[in-house]
Amino acid sequence: MAEKDIVVRGARQHNLKNVDVTIPRDKFVVITGLSGSGKSSLAFDTIYAEGQRRYVESLSSYARMFLGQANKPDVDSIDGLSPAVSIDQKTTSKNPRSTVGTTTEIYDYLRLLFARCGVAHCPVCGKAVKEQTTDQVVKEVLTLKEDENSVAIVMAPVVLGRKGEFTHLFSDLLKEGFTRVRIDGKIIKLDGEPIKLDKQVKHFIDVVLDRVKISESNVSRLAEAIENATKISDKQVLVKVVDKTKKQEDVTTFSSGARSEMPPDEHLFSLALACPEHGFSINKLEPRDFSFNAPYGSCPDCLGIGSNEEPDPELIIPDKDLSIEEGAIEPFRHGNYYPQLIRAVLKHMGESPDTPYKKLKKATQHALLYGLGDTQIRVDYHTLDGRNTYWKKAWCGLLAAVEERYMEASSDRQREKLSRYFSIVPCQTCHGRRLKPEILAVTIEGKSIIDVCEMSSAECLKFFESLKFEGAEAEIANPILKEICARLNFLVSVGLDYLTLDRATATLSGGESQRIRLATQIGSGLVGVLYILDEPSIGLHQRDNDRLIAQLKHLRDLGNTVVVVEHDEDTIRSADFVVDMGPRAGEHGGEVVASGSVAKIMKAKNSLTADYLTGKRKIEVPSTRRKATKGFLTLTGASQNNLKSANLKVPLGTLTVITGVSGSGKSSLIIDTLAPVLANKLNHAHRKAGDFKKITGLDKLDKLISIDQSPIGRTPRSNPATYVGLWDDIRQLFASTPDAKAKGFGPGRFSFNVSDGRCEACKGDGQIKIEMHFLPDIYVPCEQCGGKRYNNETLTVYYRGKNIYDVLEMTVDEALEFFHNIPAIKRKLQTLHDVGLGYIHLGQGATTLSGGEAQRVKLASELQKKQTGKTFYILDEPTTGLHFEDVRQLLEVLQSLVDKGNTVLVIEHNLDVIKSADWIVDLGPEGGNAGGEIVVCGTPEDVAKCKQSYTGQFLKSML
Repeated sequence: MAEKDIVVRGARQHNLKNVDVTIPRDKFVVITGLSGSGKSSLAFDTIYAEGQRRYVESLSSYARMFLGQANKPDVDSIDGLSPAVSIDQKTTSKNPRSTVGTTTEIYDYLRLLFARCGVAHCPVCGKAVKEQTTDQVVKEVLTLKEDENSVAIVMAPVVLGRKGEFTHLFSDLLKEGFTRVRIDGKIIKLDGEPIKLDKQVKHFIDVVLDRVKISESNVSRLAEAIENATKISDKQVLVKVVDKTKKQEDVTTFSSGARSEMPPDEHLFSLALACPEHGFSINKLEPRDFSFNAPYGSCPDCLGIGSNEEPDPELIIPDKDLSIEEGAIEPFRHGNYYPQLIRAVLKHMGESPDTPYKKLKKATQHALLYGLGDTQIRVDYHTLDGRNTYWKKAWCGLLAAVEERYMEASSDRQREKLSRYFSIVPCQTCHGRRLKPEILAVTIEGKSIIDVCEMSSAECLKFFESLKFEGAEAEIANPILKEICARLNFLVSVGLDYLTLDRATATLSGGESQRIRLATQIGSGLVGVLYILDEPSIGLHQRDNDRLIAQLKHLRDLGNTVVVVEHDEDTIRSADFVVDMGPRAGEHGGEVVASGSVAKIMKAKNSLTADYLTGKRKIEVPSTRRKATKGFLTLTGASQNNLKSANLKVPLGTLTVITGVSGSGKSSLIIDTLAPVLANKLNHAHRKAGDFKKITGLDKLDKLISIDQSPIGRTPRSNPATYVGLWDDIRQLFASTPDAKAKGFGPGRFSFNVSDGRCEACKGDGQIKIEMHFLPDIYVPCEQCGGKRYNNETLTVYYRGKNIYDVLEMTVDEALEFFHNIPAIKRKLQTLHDVGLGYIHLGQGATTLSGGEAQRVKLASELQKKQTGKTFYILDEPTTGLHFEDVRQLLEVLQSLVDKGNTVLVIEHNLDVIKSADWIVDLGPEGGNAGGEIVVCGTPEDVAKCKQSYTGQFLKSML
């Protein structure tokens, strides 16, 4: 039995209640249930954790020393377990160098293909470069002659940026008759003291062949030296032109490997590839030359990132209707020094500080932003002793002033404050393309490697499928093309056909990030693995669902067990085996309500999942739709990313849903354009907004609340209780107890952030962070306090038999009952319960909350605030991680916000939410470049009639 099944016995991790479950191997298994019912506790914290622990235990003691000891999950036994791979929703990397291409390894194959089959071109004239002859190199060296004292030192570059001691190289060179080498810029005799190099440092070594006076009479000697150089250095020769009065040992100041920094007196020639017309030559192409993470090919200015952070005029002067006196220049609204300087600049330009910025002359605006060069301006001021005097100073401009203040900031707080005025802009040298011009000039069928990366996955696949190589090139290229096309096919098959290979992974949603890693796993072709995925359908339109399910089944058919934590109805119905957790959430969950085939699950009693699958329960279509009685918010001409001058109309006082296939432009329109514009106009924020022409309808709104899925905090000290303001009330309550008063404890005693009451060993975290260097950091329970966060003295204070730690360990529902007679606390707990978070613990660390949970904590925080009826809410996929029943509860909360007069705008793929909307804006028709248009907008009934709308096609059956 154990060979055919994964058998879990006595699982008690978190809220699991001694769970016994048998999961068939080599099947497609879905674990479903309410939020907080124990799905993740079973799938990730029990099955995956045990699989990972066993893997680590199988390694050597030396390897385990670096990996740390994983805690054994609270389970009696698990049999039939395979090596486990977890693919969760967390964004892969925040590193700006990490892209879709690098994550999927497609870029590695592209580098190999371009290095072996790419055609190099001169970056000046664009002509294909050809091999040079020795005679051509000699002629070019003769043109380098400056005067009669010009001497050419001919060298052969043999080591370019490699680590090592190179003892054997020096020995071999000496045997071959070479007496001098240049090491890291310094010329050294080989027949002197033994050369000792640091083997941990990258070195650049050139063999010195000859020192020849540049003249027609020495042509033969030059040619001989050049030929000898190219024989030992892969057809390369390095020529340094010096004055003959200098000693050879003095010529030391340059490391030959840093080609981007080559001084004017050094010249690299190659008998392999060169443009004789412009003197451009390039080494034999290697895959590393196409890497933006290595110095060989990356842009020297942005170091391969493709962008730089620079002061942004739009953020420095956000409101151009204001004058300088009214505070138009945001960073320098206060203070004395810079306001005086700015007034002096205006006086110098003949302008008044009371003139609105937008009405100042263009020359004045330019002078304010970019300075006046070396021109000295007169700055008048009044001294403390009553004298009027002046001083003169050159004005560098606002952009330079902000950058200077940032560089000189003495604290992180100052730097963080000034960083608000910086934007990420494309590098001016490489224009955001990351590589050197000579590398970008290498093409295949007229496309550079970056041109290819700027294509969508679908376009990229077409390009490579159309490529035809012949002869020896075909033998090299075809195996590489096979790997590239296979990986691109996987990306397309999981609904990511719109993603470009140069897209930074930090900008991907959790669902996109997960599907990229899924595509990578499919490409790896592993067999006999247990894959555990967390809601892979997140962010995926119904149209692409079938493709994703097909890929999950393909992963199963390879010989793997695929376990998916999922709420999507299509995915549940497609499963070979379903485990339904429940019956409710938190303390009322943690049991297997039913397990077996879909047909068996649908017959289960006491199962909410079964009720929704059979139609016994369902989210009803609203009997009426709200009309646009308050007018419209209108955004015209939005053109961020792939948007094609889109015009958005949102009826105020309604529930509006933004829909569309993945990559159609929903986030570009709402998150990148509308949200920043509203934040700047209504909340007086300073955010960079996407390009648009005009916005109207703001007069009926007073603030924007944008609720995304970013974490509510970055450390275990942040938790739901602190975020919603509940913890202050609880601390005040404990401080008012007789025990606390007798000991002289105030509310601060019960804070994680005050040293008096917290455990000083972990600083109130309850955990200790261990830096793993080449692995992600891990947290282990604090040995001093046992994870209780407070010192023993603080834990002796009780309220109704519970100390402060006991309260932290309560779930929201438990706390609601415990504090039922304290209105201020009960009201805040009720909002957490209303958004479906009754199961989470008050002290649950922010780092352990899923994106959907974090979003609902933020929503709860907003619900408890006083409503004005003029708030504009934006939510990005709030149904992430929600069961059908949770979605019903969430819709009730959203509808209640609208009933109070507010406007709620939701980006969503869930059809139950879409059918409940008053108004839908559907983007498309496809993703990427084929999207960016508003296909249809109107009521759900209107959208369902639109034949061009994919959303409408699926919505029709729901109405």
